[in-house]
Amino acid sequence: MRLRRLLVIGALGTLALSGCAPVQSTSQSSGTDEKSGTLRVWLFDEVNRAPKEAVVAEAVKEFEARNSRVKVDVQYIQIASRAERFKAAFSDAKSAPDVAEFGNTDLAGYVASGGFTDLTADVAAWPEGKDLNPSVLETGKVDGKVYGVPWFVGLRALYYRTDVFAELGVQPPKTIEEIAPLARRIRQAKPDLYGISVGGKYTYAMLPFVWAAGGDIAKQDNGKWSSTVDSAQSRAGLARYTELLKDDICPPAQCAQNGGDASVQQFVSGKAAMTIGGNFNRQAVEAGAAKGKYAVVPLPGDAEGSVAPAFAGGNLLGVLKSTPRRTLAKEFMQLLGGKQYQEKLYRAMGNLPTFSDLQRTLGANDPFVKPFITTSEAGTRFVPATPAWAKIDAQAVLPNMIQQVITGARPIGQATSAAAQLMNSAFTS
Repeated sequence: MRLRRLLVIGALGTLALSGCAPVQSTSQSSGTDEKSGTLRVWLFDEVNRAPKEAVVAEAVKEFEARNSRVKVDVQYIQIASRAERFKAAFSDAKSAPDVAEFGNTDLAGYVASGGFTDLTADVAAWPEGKDLNPSVLETGKVDGKVYGVPWFVGLRALYYRTDVFAELGVQPPKTIEEIAPLARRIRQAKPDLYGISVGGKYTYAMLPFVWAAGGDIAKQDNGKWSSTVDSAQSRAGLARYTELLKDDICPPAQCAQNGGDASVQQFVSGKAAMTIGGNFNRQAVEAGAAKGKYAVVPLPGDAEGSVAPAFAGGNLLGVLKSTPRRTLAKEFMQLLGGKQYQEKLYRAMGNLPTFSDLQRTLGANDPFVKPFITTSEAGTRFVPATPAWAKIDAQAVLPNMIQQVITGARPIGQATSAAAQLMNSAFTS
């Protein structure tokens, strides 16, 4: 999802993105495959729904023209009430849609509930399916099986003020290790600016630092998950991130409580020289104090020339297991989620497509998008694909860990060990 809508990422993000706990379900295949009737579709509502609605209406018109005995009924549901809506749909086929949009961090819980059908063979047989970005497609998988087609992806990169950099004669960092010294130098020269705006609750800005250091938050062995947030590599990455939350860069008094929205807003309002923001933040930045005075580069990795792995927020399109019109549902999902309409949504809303070839084409024609495409091509990462992530996310395990370190409540070793214990408890519960 995009920043506001990445309740997964989420987007997504943020894009904090949140998940939904799995619900008990008796959802089963209908055993039928009707070729006529009403095809019900659930999509997420937007603050400004008109651009999305126009693109979807065009897809509906095309689909109904191909299938004269089919009527497509699109309902726009509120993100905040999605857990209750999907719980009811999984329990009662009569209230369920045939096709639905949902956040990628909600996927594992929905699959555990038996709500969505396995699309592995469908994607493999879909001509456009081979062009889906492999690392983004992973966000639609659970245990190696595809349950959702990535509809758009939300990625983050490094925004910076070109006027400030020019005035100070500095260049964007070439490695992730260079970020803190550069940010410190900028704040020393311009005390009215944060060197970089990040936050104690900005999990999806912290994760690339952990991944770039060779760490991770969890691993899966023989189908079982366990936390690795307390590994030496993960602690090294966390140390680099929390170094940014110091008085001489981004003071904890102002930044400790910030998530993604608040961190990016500091840059938007002209109070920061850098931030880690998403492709979905473009409109806000263009409307703020940095308009015409900013650029974006991929967040650098551990070695010069490398890119730090980014969290792949975003939304998926899936087919409900209970649908009595599986073929029609699959075909509409592939039309709406295919290259033609992903590009239309990009033009209308700025949603970053999930097809590698389409990404490259857009990146070649739009300098703003290119850093995000480079980030995507370098390989993205994701949260653990397990229903337990919803509990970990709801408990704010990782944000609390970050805040403990930056406030001095606990040293990194103790904070990461405590977080690992909470995560492992969720994984085994």
